[in-house]
Amino acid sequence: MSAPLPEPNTFIAIASSAFVGVGTGLFAFFARPYYWWVIDYLESDLTDKLRRLHIPTGSVRNGLVAWSIVLALTVLSFWLLAGSLTFAVLGSLLIFCGPWWILRRMAERHREKIEDQLADSMVSLSSSIRAGLSLAQAIKILADNSPKPIKAEFSRIVGEYEMGKPLDRTLDEAKNRLRSENFALFAAAMLASRESGGRLNETVDRIAHSVRELQRLERKVQADTAMARKSAMYMAITPVIILIVYFFVDRVAIISMFTTLPGQLLLAVAIMLNITAYLWACYILNPDI
Repeated sequence: MSAPLPEPNTFIAIASSAFVGVGTGLFAFFARPYYWWVIDYLESDLTDKLRRLHIPTGSVRNGLVAWSIVLALTVLSFWLLAGSLTFAVLGSLLIFCGPWWILRRMAERHREKIEDQLADSMVSLSSSIRAGLSLAQAIKILADNSPKPIKAEFSRIVGEYEMGKPLDRTLDEAKNRLRSENFALFAAAMLASRESGGRLNETVDRIAHSVRELQRLERKVQADTAMARKSAMYMAITPVIILIVYFFVDRVAIISMFTTLPGQLLLAVAIMLNITAYLWACYILNPDI
């Protein structure tokens, strides 16, 4: 007696699984160069920000590879649990961009704090040089007496100098690491005075005056745009509140946005546009002076 033939639905399920498996394998094979290009770019970007924060960067690449695997598993989990590929991709994008944005903000705030403390450090350096100390000795005094976080930068410069690295090179590396225009101007003045033998204290005093004037203008701009920044935050929160209110007004329509493919796509586009509008408003309201 012959065995019963499998039902047609079984063949369809097997064929679909095989098709998805082959398609996934081909995509992974041909997408490898692009994947490693993205990993290289992110490694360079994150390494730069971590160095500014004095965080070790030895395991950045391995962390990115592990993070990409976690994201792939997150997409699959969201897809299986929520039953929506749209929400799976959107949620994974937000999870991916969240840590990068937080690290970027930390690096920017670190730079802003250093620039706020830089003018006072310049005045202290000028006073030390006027008292007859050398440039290396004056920087060491700054490393001992300056507040954080600029204290860590001067301590690193002094430490590398005492380990045998030329002072010119340590200043140049600090300028490239911090990506601060004011610190770059400060470092350039010290290097130029060191090479030409000019009166460094007068040059530093003039730069300190210019930095303080720029800081005054930046604070004025921040004060003038404070209300607009709050309005941008309210603009980003308002759609969420409206969605919650409409849930009690027309529950069927709101549920259909989460359960149907057109509704999910519209909701995903709305979320992305809302986030883009908020970030664009923050960018416009924080001009570089």
